Amino acid sequence: MCKIYNFSAGPSILPIDVMKKANKEFLNWKNSGSSIIEISHRSKIFISMTKKIEKNFRNLLNIPNNYKILFLHGGARGQFSAVPMNLLKSFDEETDYINTGYWSMSAAFEAMKYSKTNIIDVKKIKNRKKHILKMSKWNIKNTSKYIHYCPNETIEGIAIHEEPNFYKNLIVGDFSSSILSRKIKIQNYDLIYASSQKNIGPSGITILIIKKKLLFNNKNKYIPSILDYYINYKNNSMFNTPSTFSWYMSGLIFDWILKNGGIEKIEKNNFIKSKLLYDTIDNSNLYINDIHYLNRSIMNVTFRLKHNNLNKKFLEKSEKEGLLYLRGHSLFGGMRASIYNAMPIEGVKKLSNFMIKFEKKFG
Repeated sequence: MCKIYNFSAGPSILPIDVMKKANKEFLNWKNSGSSIIEISHRSKIFISMTKKIEKNFRNLLNIPNNYKILFLHGGARGQFSAVPMNLLKSFDEETDYINTGYWSMSAAFEAMKYSKTNIIDVKKIKNRKKHILKMSKWNIKNTSKYIHYCPNETIEGIAIHEEPNFYKNLIVGDFSSSILSRKIKIQNYDLIYASSQKNIGPSGITILIIKKKLLFNNKNKYIPSILDYYINYKNNSMFNTPSTFSWYMSGLIFDWILKNGGIEKIEKNNFIKSKLLYDTIDNSNLYINDIHYLNRSIMNVTFRLKHNNLNKKFLEKSEKEGLLYLRGHSLFGGMRASIYNAMPIEGVKKLSNFMIKFEKKFG
């Protein structure tokens, strides 16, 4: 049986060591005689675990003490509503939403229900390559309450690697597909959110990093309690029963990152993996990537075949080789290789070798 590599955009690949540990502990966690999915979230043993998880996450990203960390429900889509509800006091306030792709626009459409939303298009095409304007050229309004952007668009494979420095506005970042993949200057942000099913663990939770002072900002009496940051903060992310298994698995992921060199080593590995794939594409006459090299995602490598009639054959042959879930998103077609933290370099090498062989035979 050939070695399987999962290139799914999410839920995504998890480290094999983490899954083995979870499997070993599943029926008898911490010698409690119960599974982790049976343990009360109010129990001392579970609360002790969550404190360790928060500490490790804070250390991994070097999060200052004036930021609080929440483990929430609802995925990133839930935050599309929660962010404006918590940061705004009235519908009359303006917000700036940076449009770089599907997910940033999805957030903007939701924000329109709660604010005067300015959509700022920063994605351009030059020489048939998509690129994103430098932040200094973004048409930001000083009157806007906050700026929202998504540094990595999973569907198109386009990314912003620049850090924000807009000092007159609050900065909100949707890091769902790039959290823990590289170092972040947390101080440059006021609020970061990230759903779990890429680099954090299985789906089920969304992690929020927020400046503590913003927790006391909300004056919106109509906000649902489950979306209220202050209520979730006061209840230690347990206003309702949390996704205990996802929380537990995220802790195992954080342990795995720490044991494997931390964010610095992860970032280095991600650069090596993405460079290998992009070099394979750039040196090819069959594969095409439409993103300018300065804005290429290191998490989601998208490409298309010059001859569309080869798409089906490419997917059939790749699956037989154990290279799974390479089909691109239905909105854009083509191929997409998601190479999150857990994807080993060996998996990317196998994909690269397959692409080269496929081109020699069919290209």
